[in-house]
Amino acid sequence: MFWVLLCMTVQRECLLSRNMCDSAAVATVGQSTKKKEDTIFKIIDNVLKQVFGEEATLFIYKYLERNYSLRQSEFSDKIDTFAKGLGDCLGSGAFVVECRILDDICSKYGAFRDMNFEGTPDEYDFASKIRTVIQSA
Repeated sequence: MFWVLLCMTVQRECLLSRNMCDSAAVATVGQSTKKKEDTIFKIIDNVLKQVFGEEATLFIYKYLERNYSLRQSEFSDKIDTFAKGLGDCLGSGAFVVECRILDDICSKYGAFRDMNFEGTPDEYDFASKIRTVIQSA
């Protein structure tokens, strides 16, 4: 009886230990994802402020929040919505801003921008290319 109890206790300790390691790994992955999201937002914010200035950037943020229920903290998670909203807000000018954002993100993550933007600008194409760069980083 003692031996069975001892084996069960050791097995339980092993499982608990493994579960704690798994939890730590999940937390590390979560922190890494959050860091990427913060970096993406900082790049977007920086490009918009460089191109339009502080006041116009705030206007764009308010437009996205009012018309798309998209907060600044959600840009990376909802890059399709961000691209659609930016396109609606800026019209054909969004293409140039998207290319600049993509260039900066590629530079930050060491990715080469071999992505072709020739032809008709497509805001969802921008979103898929951003996702590709983020996933490969």
